[in-house]
Amino acid sequence: MMEFYSSETIDPANERSLHRLHRSITLSQGQFSLIFACCNSTSCREKMLNYLPENVSNHIQKLVLHPYVSTLYTTIQETLEGNTPPALMVFGLDSVVELEKLLASTNFVRDNFRQDFPFPVVLWVNDEVMQKIIRLAPDFKNWAGSTIRFHIASEYASAPQLACQLA
Repeated sequence: MMEFYSSETIDPANERSLHRLHRSITLSQGQFSLIFACCNSTSCREKMLNYLPENVSNHIQKLVLHPYVSTLYTTIQETLEGNTPPALMVFGLDSVVELEKLLASTNFVRDNFRQDFPFPVVLWVNDEVMQKIIRLAPDFKNWAGSTIRFHIASEYASAPQLACQLA
């Protein structure tokens, strides 16, 4: 296993999650793959992204959703403008005002994702959004492998720090 960083700077569970994310993105090049990355802290997520190897992170296109978007598929399509990135990371689902409506439409057009996006799509979510996806877009959710989770370490449970924060 390639080490991206000093193992003293990151919780071992989050280290495994980073390796899973890296492997999932790398193995899905050239084909649609849906990957859910679940993290309940924006700062933790940002730190995890900084630990991805440069050969992966420099080639990933990022999309931050506006709170008033109504469809995920169309928003991705319009953002890409016909380009095909090696991978796409989508942020901001937790800030979408009409998330239920967005998820229902996503589930309805789920076949279009596989047909039109020949690259891995990583959706960064929190636990609340993940529960809504399971409830409102179950068919879409079923296309993903298991959710990659970034957790609070037990040694930090009594403190307000997250496992992904530097020790």
